[in-house]
Amino acid sequence: MRHRTLFRPKLRSATRRLIAFLAVAASSAMLGLTAAAPAHASVNMVVNSDMQTLNSSGSPLCWEQSGYGTNVASFSTSNETEDGVGNAMQISMTQAGTGDRKAMMQESQSCAPDVTPGHQYQLGVWYMSTTADAVITMFRHDTQDGWVYWQDLTQLQVESSYTYATVDTPAIPANTDQITWGVTIYGVGTLLTDNYSTSDITSPTSDASCSAGAACTQGSWQVLPFDSPVRAIHAVLLDNGDVLMIAGSGNDPNEFAAGTFESAVYNPTTGSFTVIPTPSDMFCAGHVQLPNGNVLILGGTGAYPAADGSHGYEGLNTSYIFNPTTMAYEQVNNLNDGHWYPSATELGNGDVLSLGGLRADSSGSVTAEYFSYAQMQWLPLSQVNQTWSFWGLYPAMVLMQNGDLFYTGSHVFGNNITPDSSIYNYSTNTVTAVSGLQNPQMTDQSMSVLLPPAQNQEVLTAGGGNIDTTTPAVNTTDLIDLSATDPTYTPGPTLPAGTLSDGSTEPAGEGKMYVSLVDLPNGHVLETGGGLIDREEPVYEASIYDPIANTFSEVASDPVPRTYHSSAFLLPDGRVMAVGNNPGDGSFDMRVSVYTPPYLYDGARPQITSVANTEWTYGSTQHVTVDSTDGAVTSAELIRPAAVTHSSDPDQRFVDLPITVNADGSLGLNVTDNDNIAPPGYYMLFVENADGVPSIAQWVHLT
Repeated sequence: MRHRTLFRPKLRSATRRLIAFLAVAASSAMLGLTAAAPAHASVNMVVNSDMQTLNSSGSPLCWEQSGYGTNVASFSTSNETEDGVGNAMQISMTQAGTGDRKAMMQESQSCAPDVTPGHQYQLGVWYMSTTADAVITMFRHDTQDGWVYWQDLTQLQVESSYTYATVDTPAIPANTDQITWGVTIYGVGTLLTDNYSTSDITSPTSDASCSAGAACTQGSWQVLPFDSPVRAIHAVLLDNGDVLMIAGSGNDPNEFAAGTFESAVYNPTTGSFTVIPTPSDMFCAGHVQLPNGNVLILGGTGAYPAADGSHGYEGLNTSYIFNPTTMAYEQVNNLNDGHWYPSATELGNGDVLSLGGLRADSSGSVTAEYFSYAQMQWLPLSQVNQTWSFWGLYPAMVLMQNGDLFYTGSHVFGNNITPDSSIYNYSTNTVTAVSGLQNPQMTDQSMSVLLPPAQNQEVLTAGGGNIDTTTPAVNTTDLIDLSATDPTYTPGPTLPAGTLSDGSTEPAGEGKMYVSLVDLPNGHVLETGGGLIDREEPVYEASIYDPIANTFSEVASDPVPRTYHSSAFLLPDGRVMAVGNNPGDGSFDMRVSVYTPPYLYDGARPQITSVANTEWTYGSTQHVTVDSTDGAVTSAELIRPAAVTHSSDPDQRFVDLPITVNADGSLGLNVTDNDNIAPPGYYMLFVENADGVPSIAQWVHLT
């Protein structure tokens, strides 16, 4: 069942509106809530946790009440407590209307628990409720932007006697020094809460030695003993773990003239390839996964530039769906315009919005295209909102938690468009400029990624160059918090100095374009591949970015050069695959590399032994069992499979799953109910132990 969403302003000291999304239906079996004592014995960081101390107005010290909307509700203290001591906070809602009511820890230096970036905390509360329309809600204090809504962690169910509910936070983000949390009710009923607790559950780093030498900290690369049968210009990870690699004509005018268009499906388990009949030139098309696991492919190459200069590259208006079950392409209706290098972003409702690219006459397309998933077709022009502006080639459009699209500034070829980056609200058809990019005319084949977890709404943009000026690429990065009141890019750390093809160290201040960024299961990001100038001078450097520490650490580098038309993406076993390289002489490197990150040298993997249900719904709690010999599981997440080309995979995202530990030792994984945080479709489910060692992924379907 799809859940409706509620927009709730935060009515406290802050003046801006915050968006939170609540599930409105779930069965009591979804949560593993028990009357058992907390699983972790640690110092309780909550001030006045039993609400025994009251202030001058008779309200519990360090606690406050808030909410909004047309609902009718009342707050009070009650002597019906869990242990007969202190007070319980009571919220009674007699008319739901719109909005919600909250009972929360106060946002103040003396009341809110102090936290450490990178640590995880277990939250616990005793409660009784006559309604299942209640959740545990958390806010965090950003040292730069103040108090911001973080996420709803878990839903509370109907309980006639006091029940102890616990949930673990995600890793605390960088720049966060305090958290507050409490409960939210948004349905008719009464909710009593008592004896809150917050404790640090971060396990100390294991001191076990690693016998793999430099791989313990650097990881390792393997060049596979076979080549790809096609030029892997586009790579899409399918919901069965195979990889669709699309060449089309493969940037080869002779193949285009001969009508030779190629695709292949690679099976990482067997190392086998299956060549797929390819009906049109999908070279430089757009692509995105649909909610049912099929791959939507749009546009492509209608013509290469004419020798007499009469036209340049021309965009196709054709569109196809690749079905992983039938291993075949199926044509859908045509786009309204031709598109060569278009974007493709799945929206929270499963539809797809595409912008930019070149038309059939080689000019920039100003036509936005909208694919209706329900109708399985592109909508006619009269039904699509238009800005009639050119968004560039492969503009990186990241779906935000409120449904807007963020153009990061990353694109392909030449100068950036104006504005350098922006937020696009499709519904109102408005564009708001975003400032702060350090080098807005050096973002050609930079790459942008929504950092783990998606709930934090932070984007990293790295590297880039400009083929028009042939200026050496930059080594700068830019960071932006899209949950801020006025999102603005700020400088991030520079990329590590790279190694050039002659073995020398890259000069200080220079960087790389053709960058690949890959979300890893441990919440870090692999940065790999690139070139110094246009398609020349490959840069052999790789690093891992830690979003909490805000640092890059250099790791082992791919021995194969990866410049133009290269890609890297996560596999379900936690390794990273890299393909492609198309230097200026027209050749193409067909070798395939696989990177094993350091976490796979850090002890035994936890194993997901069962998933109670692989069909997941928004706002639900899903139950899994895990076998972990090297420490308890401390985190879980969904990672969207890759659909990458030209340093562009703006749909890539890592979605945190707060964990509830059940009485039987199984885990309850609490799924966001915001379909903009996790657009519908197939995801890889990973769990990690305290050392950050991930399981092999299990596929789940979120709708």
